[in-house]
Amino acid sequence: MKLLREFGIIQYFCIMETIRQERINNLLQKDLGEIFQIEMRHVSRGAMITVTKVKVTSDLSLAKVYLSLFATSNKDELLKSIRKHTSEIRGKLGSRIKNQLRVVPSLNFYVDDSLDYIENIDNLLQD
Repeated sequence: MKLLREFGIIQYFCIMETIRQERINNLLQKDLGEIFQIEMRHVSRGAMITVTKVKVTSDLSLAKVYLSLFATSNKDELLKSIRKHTSEIRGKLGSRIKNQLRVVPSLNFYVDDSLDYIENIDNLLQD
């Protein structure tokens, strides 16, 4: 019985942590999207960059940022360019969220290919 109570308490704290992480994920996704659309045009080189998902670790030290890259012939080169400007992007993000978070998380960028995967499945189903 005691173990179940402790498990319930642990579960409760995990849920609260997830809600905070979700709020921070949404905040970072919104602000990073605006940064890519407005302030980082020199990095995008005419491509459209959309932030599809952000996942923050439980200690808020690392954020995995998933990007959809459109209107570009070479997604790998664009991702390399974005990763090269990570410190500049993190600085701009820090100036936006300085009142909400104490420490700006480190950013890791990944290509979100889920839309390509869905499109491929649709094409296979239509054939």
